[in-house]
This record gives sequence, structure tokens and C-alpha cells, in this order.
Amino acid sequence: MNCIKNVVMNEWYLISNIHEVDSPALVIYPDRVKKNIELLRSMIDDVSRLRPHVKTHKTREAVLLQMDAGIKKFKCATIAEAEMLGSINAPDVLLAYQPVGPKADRFISLIKKYPATKFSCLVDDAEAAKSIAAKATNAGIVIPVFIDLNVGMNRTGIAPDHRAVDLCKLCSQLKGIKPVGLHAYDGHIHDKELEVRKNRSDEAFTLVENLKAELIKAGFSSQVIIAGGSPTFPVHAKRKDIECSPGTFIYWDAGYQQGLHEQPFLPAALVISRVISHPSENLLCTDLGHKSIAAEKDLDHRVRFLNAPEIEFVGQSEEHLVIKTDQANHYKVGDVLYGLPYHICPTCALYERALTVEDGKVIGEWKIVARDRKISL
Repeated sequence: MNCIKNVVMNEWYLISNIHEVDSPALVIYPDRVKKNIELLRSMIDDVSRLRPHVKTHKTREAVLLQMDAGIKKFKCATIAEAEMLGSINAPDVLLAYQPVGPKADRFISLIKKYPATKFSCLVDDAEAAKSIAAKATNAGIVIPVFIDLNVGMNRTGIAPDHRAVDLCKLCSQLKGIKPVGLHAYDGHIHDKELEVRKNRSDEAFTLVENLKAELIKAGFSSQVIIAGGSPTFPVHAKRKDIECSPGTFIYWDAGYQQGLHEQPFLPAALVISRVISHPSENLLCTDLGHKSIAAEKDLDHRVRFLNAPEIEFVGQSEEHLVIKTDQANHYKVGDVLYGLPYHICPTCALYERALTVEDGKVIGEWKIVARDRKISL
């Protein structure tokens, strides 16, 4: 008997009309997405402190579900993501990026095209701040800016000391921009044990609190602080007056499911693959290549097949994933594999659309409009 068919037929992920679904495909389970949004809300005292990142899903539909749940603030990383949010009148959008060169011009065009949305961005450099301010002044607008702080990730941001104070003072003197808060992303903190994460997050956040005190002493009003991502969300959620920016919660994935046990979000997005060849006794080939699943992790940490947990991965190329199993003779060419990605965010960006599954049947699709670098601006 085909071992895939031994899977209990009431497994949540099974699709009754799977024979109509070409592979590879990305599938979304909206009912589980809604449950994840409800869980997120339950983990914080005030929904107004939530500013979810849209980089994971990049879809209007997922944002609208969050807006229906009372979430009004969002965070994004690209102009396309920002435009997606503006196109559905998301009230408050932070471009968590310092726009330089043509990106600054595009950002200003975006602000003018979608006046119903309050847009802001990050700055961490004096010359960049001056350039953004000059362009905004020429356009007749004032852009709220958050000072991006380097609290240990060493990716972007300015040191949270006198240099950040000086930058904030400069921004306050420039026409065209207005400093409104601080941004501290601690993505380098992702220890498996929550207590270790908390201790490291507290240590990093002390720098932010000290800076906030210095700014208040220098005459600035109390600053809005946006902090953290998914791993440190439970820590920042317990602080007062801090906006939190988890993103992966919306779909979850195998990586966070294994590493963040204290956050019981549901996997809500899978990749569908099929066995396409049986090249030798213990080997099978599927159609889940580099172009269909995020490939930045080691080969054995790219996907986990829910209905074939015993397999091993032995090779991957652009359009193929070769797997090994002692039960290879139990599989047939054409068999369907339901895969949970280890990293869902870049996986979503590989697809132009996701199929939606309700009551065990594919019934629609969500276009992943912000996977492109440009929508219209």
C-alpha cells in the first residue's frame, strides 16, 4: 500500500481536490491564519501596540484580516510592500528601511499617492537624513522618521549613545522630516530557551531605555519605541508602551515551530510537491527545487514533509529535490507531498500567488503582490 495513503485522512492539511493542483504550489489555510491573528492579540495587553511586519505574506488579504481584528499599524521592508499597504488604506505604515537614492524618491511618490495612510521610515545616517529631508521639503511634505538603533545585530542602525542623540537633534532641525521615535530590531537574539532570549533582550533594551532618557533630558518628548521581531515578541509584549513587530506568526514555519516552543502559532502555509521520478532503488525525485522553497539553509533544513517524515534529503537543484528512503518502493510517481517550509518568508516570495484552502478544498487564491520590487511606483 502506498505509504502516503496511510496518513490519517482527517489530517488538517489534506486537500480533497489536490488532483486539480499543479505543483509545486504554495497553499494557505485562511482559517488557521485567523486563529494565529487571534492568538497574537491574546498575547499582548493592547492591540494598538501591535505593528506586524508584512514581509512574510506580502498579500493584501492577510493585511485585511489583521485590520478586521483591530490591528491598524504595520511594518514593511520594501516600497512594494508599502504600496500594497497604502492601496488598502492601512492607517499607519513604517518602512523599516532607510530610503536612499531613487528609493527615497519612490517613497515620497508613495506618500503623495496614498494620503489616507500615515507613512514613516527609518534613518541612521546624517547625510541620508539630510537628503530625505531635502526631497520631502521640495515635495511639500513632512516625513515622520524613527532613529534606527544598532542593539547588537550589526546590520543597520546607529549606536544607541551620544551619536543617536546627535542624529535626533539634527533631524529635529531639518525641514521635511520629524523624529518621532526609536526603532530597535534585535533579530540576532533567537536562542531556543525563552529565559536566555529574555536576558539577552533585556540587556539590549537597556541601551534603548537609556537613550530614551537622554533624549527626554535633551528636551525631546517621550519617544515611540518599536522593538523586536518574532523571537523576542513574548519579551517585548510584556513591556509597557512598546510597539511589537512579529511577522512570521501569520503563517508560522518549521524553523520557529522547533525553536520557539512558547509561541503556539499554527502552521498555515505549505508547499505542495509531487514525486516525479524514481531514479534508483532508494531514491525519489520531487519537483521542489531551489525556485520553489527557500534554499538559504542547509539541505535538511529547507522543508519537512508532513506526510513523509522518514525521508532524507540528498540533493537539490533549480527544479528538483532528490530524497532517499528505505520505503521508496511504497511511493509512486505522482504521489503528493505536503511540505512545511523551515523559512516561510523567502519561500512566499518565490510564488506569484498562493492557493487558499477552506474545508479541505482549494477554492481561491491570494496574489502575492508585494513579491515584486515594483507595483506601480
